[in-house]
Amino acid sequence: MSEQNIAIEAALERITWDANGLAAGVVVDARSGETRMLGYLNRESLRLTLETGYVHFYSRSRQRLWKKGESSGHVLELVEAIPDCDGDTLLLRVVPHGPTCHTGAETCFFAEPLPPARSAVGGGAQVLARVAATIEQRYAERPDGSYTTYLFNEGIDKIGKKIGEEAAEVIIAAKNGEAEPLAGEAADLLYHLLVLLRASNVPLEQVWQVLEARHGRPPRKTYANVEPAQ
Repeated sequence: MSEQNIAIEAALERITWDANGLAAGVVVDARSGETRMLGYLNRESLRLTLETGYVHFYSRSRQRLWKKGESSGHVLELVEAIPDCDGDTLLLRVVPHGPTCHTGAETCFFAEPLPPARSAVGGGAQVLARVAATIEQRYAERPDGSYTTYLFNEGIDKIGKKIGEEAAEVIIAAKNGEAEPLAGEAADLLYHLLVLLRASNVPLEQVWQVLEARHGRPPRKTYANVEPAQ
């Protein structure tokens, strides 16, 4: 037995399989941090995942092994597999090659969130995430009569033009000192920016990561009198 096979067999022993011989696998984009899907692995599918470097699952409905993307070509290239504290769930950090959801969406988690009790913490980010999820659904389904569908069909140039128009309206409302119109125009600008991000295949999570990296960073001397973005 090769050293690689010995290491893989040792890794398989670290997993706490359930009564059906399965463990859950949470798939996360290693670059953006976006959660892509949830699947189930048995011992053999995890072995194939570690051996080949591409995620394999066990289908509970079809009762067989399957390689994610085997028909679509949208495979998940494994970066690392990390067991949780109990060993019964795996975090699969991957590089996705194309959309992950069978609907054509980037992630399987694009549905309208269930209505939780309103939280005082992170409320704004939650609202943006819900809007982004709706935009993701429009991107995948392209329903007729939807303004978002129209923007996606028109493409980046049209979306960019709308962002320019909305930004100008934000400036005008601010100069006029009108709080309510300014809030409305700012909401329109944020919406169009989210559409542009999706059309450009940039997940909202990637923007959060950039903001997180910049948050609290001391300004460099070269900034002179310019305030750093927060």
